[in-house]
Amino acid sequence: MKQLLLIFTLLVTVISGCAQNHFNVPTENFADKVRVLGVVPIIVDVDSDIRHPQKDQLIQLLTEMNRKYEQHLVRKLKDTGNFDTVALLDGDPQNIYAKLYSRREQRDDASIQYNKYFWKNDELRNYIQKNNLDAVMLIVVSGLTKSDKVTSIGQLKSLVSDYNYLIMTAQILDANGTILWEYPNFRQSPLNYEPLVNLEYPDFNEAEANLTTSTNVNFKTIEGIRRIFDQKQKDLLLRETQESQVYGKQFDDMVSLLKYDHDKNKKTAAPAVATPQEQQPAVTTPPPAPAAASPSTPAPAVEVPAVTRVPVLEKSTTPSDEIVPAKGSTL
Repeated sequence: MKQLLLIFTLLVTVISGCAQNHFNVPTENFADKVRVLGVVPIIVDVDSDIRHPQKDQLIQLLTEMNRKYEQHLVRKLKDTGNFDTVALLDGDPQNIYAKLYSRREQRDDASIQYNKYFWKNDELRNYIQKNNLDAVMLIVVSGLTKSDKVTSIGQLKSLVSDYNYLIMTAQILDANGTILWEYPNFRQSPLNYEPLVNLEYPDFNEAEANLTTSTNVNFKTIEGIRRIFDQKQKDLLLRETQESQVYGKQFDDMVSLLKYDHDKNKKTAAPAVATPQEQQPAVTTPPPAPAAASPSTPAPAVEVPAVTRVPVLEKSTTPSDEIVPAKGSTL
């Protein structure tokens, strides 16, 4: 009985999760409005809370990794089939960021800590119109320090401390500056948001070697962080793919919150119904006259069946199959 109850609960959770709207507007509005999506190359917020002692080298590494893997996100967005066009935009992401950036706020919403970004409306509108877009996707990698519990590789030890993280956030905005969708996303249940990478680690081996209970928190090396970024995902057959495990996890989470049933949101036109004035009257053909009967032989009585004619509907002079352009496109 308990197993059946558990299965039922899981089914309800899955069904309700599929029905969730993860957009900040009704799904059908997003579907109608955003047909051409532009993706800005991934931005690095160099002025955020990045505390690594080799920060310049870390920024350079981040820029390299962003260029290496951002095309994977564009491909995943195209594969949803929910956009007519998804394009990775040209230009230096740091220059674009400098023009569009208004301010950053460190937020703690529903126990999720992240950096929320705000943009200049006029600059954003000009940028979207210049690139002939319906909406633009802005992705930012930034630094954030928060208290967390980190366990050892063997899960035998743990340490609660402040750790410096790199996190990835994203927004989709229209030309009016309206945030149509964002990540982290607070419309999913249960809430889930993981950092891109932890830049620090507790050195349990050092504490053990020195016979002390005091554990130091150290920064990972640049080469160690590079290897973390380049660690590949594996497919169902445990074969290594070309996709980064770290970036792939972020991209998969984003795309899962951007999918919707495109066919469900299509609006089909009702078939045209002919009015009584448009109906052509039926044409009745009289039956042929019977042959003349011989005077000597009376003609047998022949019962002629009634002829039924089906009215022919005249084609409406107003085309009912006219293609109506999608509403909300800024093109």
